[in-house]
Amino acid sequence: MNRPSKKHKAISLGVGVAALMASAAFLPSTAAAAAGNGFADLVEEVSPAVVYVEVTTKTQKTDAEDPAQNNPMFEEFMKRFGEQFANPPSDMPRQGLGSGFLISTDGLIVTNHHVIDNAATVSVKLQDGTEMEATVIGSDPLTDIALLDIEGDDHATVVFGSSDAARVGEEVVAVGSPFGLGGTVTSGIISAKSRNINAGPFDDFIQTDAAVNRGNSGGPLFNMEGEVVGVNTAIYSPDGGSVGIGFAVPSDLVVDIVADLKDDGEIERSWLGVQIKPVTDEVAHVLGLTPGEGVMIEEVVAESPAAKAGLESGDVILKFGDRDIAELRDLTSSVAMGRAGATSEIQIFRGGTPMTIEVVLADRKEQEA
Repeated sequence: MNRPSKKHKAISLGVGVAALMASAAFLPSTAAAAAGNGFADLVEEVSPAVVYVEVTTKTQKTDAEDPAQNNPMFEEFMKRFGEQFANPPSDMPRQGLGSGFLISTDGLIVTNHHVIDNAATVSVKLQDGTEMEATVIGSDPLTDIALLDIEGDDHATVVFGSSDAARVGEEVVAVGSPFGLGGTVTSGIISAKSRNINAGPFDDFIQTDAAVNRGNSGGPLFNMEGEVVGVNTAIYSPDGGSVGIGFAVPSDLVVDIVADLKDDGEIERSWLGVQIKPVTDEVAHVLGLTPGEGVMIEEVVAESPAAKAGLESGDVILKFGDRDIAELRDLTSSVAMGRAGATSEIQIFRGGTPMTIEVVLADRKEQEA
């Protein structure tokens, strides 16, 4: 599919992000639900912006091409739920379905990467039954987020809320197209936050018991103000159906990924150049650190940003920028979401002494090349 240029959209990046976080004063509140309307007012307001996504893939992936097929434990534990129709021969195109939601009046749609991965054609169906061809602006397999575009300039939209501010126990509503049944609404609560399900370096999922199934992929998870706090992505499912444990990519991460994709269709990620390992409780006690604090550098890559900054094997990284580092994913995600060429401060613990080191991150693509 042809990717639009940076000038494809008239809305600037700054204005676009501001629009995503626009005021939700017009949206229904918990008070409305308490008055006897249940979730009806909320659902009526947000549903026009939720779309059904249908995909025809170029060819069916072989087991060797699909990492999930080579990881039986991951396959059993996590079920990505972009429904696949039938089982045609491997050299024939396949059809799949998922969900998505509009975030701009001129047709930008958020969905999952795995919904549109390897797509030959992508189409969406709006709530009123209108079907439109969609263009893939870009996608990011590491966070499983994709950005689509459809024609028009007067679409219904929803806004992002803060996933960081969301609390365990809060009510949430999922809207999507499980098994192709468009406009399906389910409710539940946020069961947990910051779930690591070993799906990638950015694992920080919201866990919910709102029923989601195959076809819900890419659909929004709303809070009671009608704001999107997550993008439904995976379920725990021994048999492929919902058992009350679903996972959503948190909105705070999605907003950053969408802004990056909107710019040029690609994700820019930075590189530090260290191999790291957890700090065990025993090691923490020996070093005089609090257990659960920091990650240890096992090896520094030669000529890397870390080497140039003076980081050494055995250093314990306690903080990257403003973020406290407690586990491996804290550092990997902080570095990856950093800006290449920018100077970042890293607080480390070396030889019993805390110190701060400045490092200039490099572009990961250049390193890989």
